[in-house]
Amino acid sequence: MAAVRRTVPQQEPPAQEAAKEDTAERMERMTRITLRPMASPLAIGFGGLVAATFVVAGLNLGWIPPTEGRNVALVLIAFVFPLQLLASILGYLERDGVAGTGMGVLAGTWLGIGLVLLTSNPGSTSDALGLFLLSSGALILIPAIGALANKLVPGLVLVGASVRFFTTGVYQLTASKTWETAAGVVGVVLAAIALYAAYASGLEDSLKKTVLPIGRRSRGKQAVEGTLFDQLQTIRKEPGVRQQL
Repeated sequence: MAAVRRTVPQQEPPAQEAAKEDTAERMERMTRITLRPMASPLAIGFGGLVAATFVVAGLNLGWIPPTEGRNVALVLIAFVFPLQLLASILGYLERDGVAGTGMGVLAGTWLGIGLVLLTSNPGSTSDALGLFLLSSGALILIPAIGALANKLVPGLVLVGASVRFFTTGVYQLTASKTWETAAGVVGVVLAAIALYAAYASGLEDSLKKTVLPIGRRSRGKQAVEGTLFDQLQTIRKEPGVRQQL
């Protein structure tokens, strides 16, 4: 019976190991990561949400006649979508995946609602839009969970947006007036919370201090109260810096 040979990995010579460590340290010292200060896009993102959910709530609650549906659609397409798309792009550029994802989902959802309203008969419902809104309601919970861990008020806004999309989706699928009214009420409540979040974020960004609390905790609190070292010590592991996402 032939003997089985075990291959023992050869250890690198101490001099070679030391050379690798020295090279790694040199690369660390030579590498520079440039950060560009930018204004927070949360105020315009939440501001767009206020306009969107409030005017659609007006349609749900009968404050606006169904014949005004196309005008509501134009508001969503011309005003809300560009603001939230911009907020999403800036959120990613500012290394905030929660803001980028949340605003991106909101932008796409309101654009979808606007296009359906624009091309549908006044007062009609759409099963396709209903299923789309249910999926958007589920997707917006992803950044909502991340936001709740660090900033309470923005997290509540995203949770409210999820409930808003779920209730509106059920209305679109059932054409139930009860669900339409529920969606409108949720929309008005969401508009109030989003308005507070927009003011709080805008004032904090312009005055460089907290005026209206947004419930910062954990890393959200460290972001404004921590040192520069606290902010940069994990930057090498962030998307855009590391080699793979």
